[in-house]
This record gives sequence, C-alpha cells and structure tokens, in this order.
Amino acid sequence: MISIILTDNHAIMRDGLRHLLEGESDIKIVGEADNGRQAVKIAREKKPDIVIMDIAMQEMNGIEATRQIIEENQNIKIIVLSMHSERQIVIGSFRAGASGYLLKESSSLELVNAIRTVHLGRKYLSQKISDIVLQEISDEKRDSEEIGVDILTNRENEILQLIAEGKTKKQIEEVLFISPKTVNSHRANIMEKLDIHNLPELTKYAINAGLTSLDD
Repeated sequence: MISIILTDNHAIMRDGLRHLLEGESDIKIVGEADNGRQAVKIAREKKPDIVIMDIAMQEMNGIEATRQIIEENQNIKIIVLSMHSERQIVIGSFRAGASGYLLKESSSLELVNAIRTVHLGRKYLSQKISDIVLQEISDEKRDSEEIGVDILTNRENEILQLIAEGKTKKQIEEVLFISPKTVNSHRANIMEKLDIHNLPELTKYAINAGLTSLDD
C-alpha cells in the first residue's frame, strides 16, 4: 500500500485528488495539508511514502517544504503537482529533492502512473517538464534567481517568502517562533547575499525565484 499526503492550498483540489486516488486499490491517503509548513509537520508525523506537493502556497512554498521534508527523511518521495511550468520553479523543485513533477493539466491516469513510478524509486516527469529539464542540462549558465535561492539558508528562504507576502516583522516572529533580533539579522543577511535593499525588489525577486506567487 502506497501511503500519500496531499498538499494543496485549495480544498477543492485536495478533495478531487482524494476522490481520484482512493479509487486505486494500492493507494491510501493518510493526511492533507494546505500549506508547506503544515506539510512538513504532517510528513514528520505520518512518514508517508509520497507527498503530492503544490508549489504556490502561503507561509511556506512547495520548494522549501520539499527541501525540509527530504532533509528530515530521505525515504519520503515528493511529486510536485503544479500549474507552474517556469524553468526556475521546475529546476528548483528537483534541486530541493523532488522525484517527480507534473502539471495540473495532466490526466488522472498520468498522476497514478507517476505515483507508482516514483514509489519504485524512479523519477517521473511529464513530457513538457522533461523538455525543461533537458534544456537545463544543455545550458551551462544558471539564472541569477536560482543562484540566489541556492545561497540562502532554509530559514532565510522562509523569511524571504513571508516578507514577500507582506507579513510584518511581528507576524514573522509569531509564525517562526523567533525573536525580533533574529528576524532583523536574517533580513539583513538576505539583503546582503542578494544585493537587494528594498522591499519591492525583494518581493519581485521572490516571485521570479518561485518562492511565492501572485496567485491566491
């Protein structure tokens, strides 16, 4: 039996996935999450075989959630199911440890096939995503957005996303359970590493790097 956690910020999407996957005799849904932070917590508790991961979510995006889940438990496989096909997001997901990437326009049959493929220890990419990855392999240059995300720590990526979402310093302290001094220190480090020194540019950067989006 393949145990799965569904992660998506839209309840209607999770309901549809649950209805689809519960019809498969070898698949069991063991949890649901509506943001990346919750996904990390539930994955820690349930230790599923696979997490189906959305990308654009509040508080913690799917790339950072993937990174943290894999760091805690490399036996868990992540399949990204997203509407986003942008190169930096696809590549960022695989760098974070994802084993598969599908677009939400994919068929239900393809999703089930991806789950079984990844469960066997193989990678799975839809054709459109395969083209993006192959282009990355043939391209020796890396986008500045990707380089920046790579040089930030997990905590700095979290704080950058929260800043880009318009969270106040007080709200960031409450979400991450850290002190005002720590928030200030991380924010200064982010700006120094990225050489960006104002909030509008930080927000633009986070969107371009796939850390957050303008979607609901």
